[in-house]
Amino acid sequence: MISPKETMSSSVIEMAEKDQTPKLSRSLSWNTTGLSPINNTNVPPSPKSLQARKKAVQLILLFGLVSLFGDIVYEGARSVNGPYLKMLGANAVVVGFIAGFGEFIGYAVRLLSGYFADRTRGYWFFVIAGYGLLISVPLLSLAGIWQVAALFIITERLGKALRAPARDTIMSQAAKQVGTGFGFALAEVMDQIGALAGPLIIAGALALASRAGAGVKQYQVSYAIFWVPFILVMACVVFARFKVPAPETLESPDGQLMQDAPLSKVFWLYVIFTFVSTAGFVNFMLMGYHFKVRGILSDAQIPLYYAVAMAVDGAAALIIGKTYDRLKEIRRNEKAGLSALIAIPVLTAPLPFLAFSRNLSAIIVSVVVWGIIMGIHETIMRSAIADLVALRKRGTGYGIFNTAYGLAMLCGGVAMGFLYDRSIPALCAAVFVCEALAIIAFLFMQKEACAA
Repeated sequence: MISPKETMSSSVIEMAEKDQTPKLSRSLSWNTTGLSPINNTNVPPSPKSLQARKKAVQLILLFGLVSLFGDIVYEGARSVNGPYLKMLGANAVVVGFIAGFGEFIGYAVRLLSGYFADRTRGYWFFVIAGYGLLISVPLLSLAGIWQVAALFIITERLGKALRAPARDTIMSQAAKQVGTGFGFALAEVMDQIGALAGPLIIAGALALASRAGAGVKQYQVSYAIFWVPFILVMACVVFARFKVPAPETLESPDGQLMQDAPLSKVFWLYVIFTFVSTAGFVNFMLMGYHFKVRGILSDAQIPLYYAVAMAVDGAAALIIGKTYDRLKEIRRNEKAGLSALIAIPVLTAPLPFLAFSRNLSAIIVSVVVWGIIMGIHETIMRSAIADLVALRKRGTGYGIFNTAYGLAMLCGGVAMGFLYDRSIPALCAAVFVCEALAIIAFLFMQKEACAA
């Protein structure tokens, strides 16, 4: 039997869709799919909507746990894969190639996985298969030659590429119930806990394993510890699948998929903005290299500063995520949160001037700023896709976004490494130009979003 509240809520939604009541339409802000309101103070939430919100929060927390345990596995492994490959006989060129090819696979394949996730509607399949390939990390404990270890390392990156667009699509469906900015921010905080814990766990495991002897065996024993978080990852993913088998119903009240709308001009301008702003974002590896070669920080201090950046990342994610949602609520427009993205070029432009100085105070500020920028990248840059792309094309949207992001990181990293060896002022100038172009792209994007 349908309750009076459900009947009332359904009637208001129906009337708003038909545009029969201007007063109510002013109190409702619709997302890009036109299916769920952001803020409706006139109608109390129905039991069905409260149940959907509860289920959405549970799904976000479950994905947060998946990210936490998953990051323990692959971030822990990534912190020692280089030395392990060296132990197995790989030279620097081979190590560099494996790392670069792995990252290329990790981003390039997302374009395909996102597209096929949309075509097949098999989002959970891609998520489970992608996380399942994390098994390659504990299997590194069985590698006896560097070629086998390289295969496992690249396989882990392939798993990341398979699951990322589908996972973000499912996450976006749940985040619509609590605010896309806050939803992705909450998952990012848990993700960063795992990113911090993973390297610490493998460091402790290596220290304990050293008592049984040094060399390859020490690393193999340490990699084996990742069987535990891997099992926890899979348990959380499978539980989430059975808990919410049809996450699209969290975004669409009637459980129906939206019309097959084409990717908008705002979306493509957003992709351009993402590419240009990310290409000018200095990576921490180059910053750490500068700290080392200039003798600014010791070997032990550099990872400590990275840990500080990760902590700032998590804190900034929550703040910027809530700000993003608040902007949408105040302006009653799903695209209003895009205005918060101006913080990316504004903060990124001065970063190299601080990071590549010799002043310790400037270095500390640069680490904090870097953490804030990463927090923005990992939250509202991802959540914006949910507000720009209809559900039927969202996996494709995330695939395109991630591919552009990865390509920008590759191009920007190579260019900045080249410029660092020749002229730091030229590097700073190049970053400034990139972020100036990003601001121009942002202004065009905002103009198009307001006109849409």
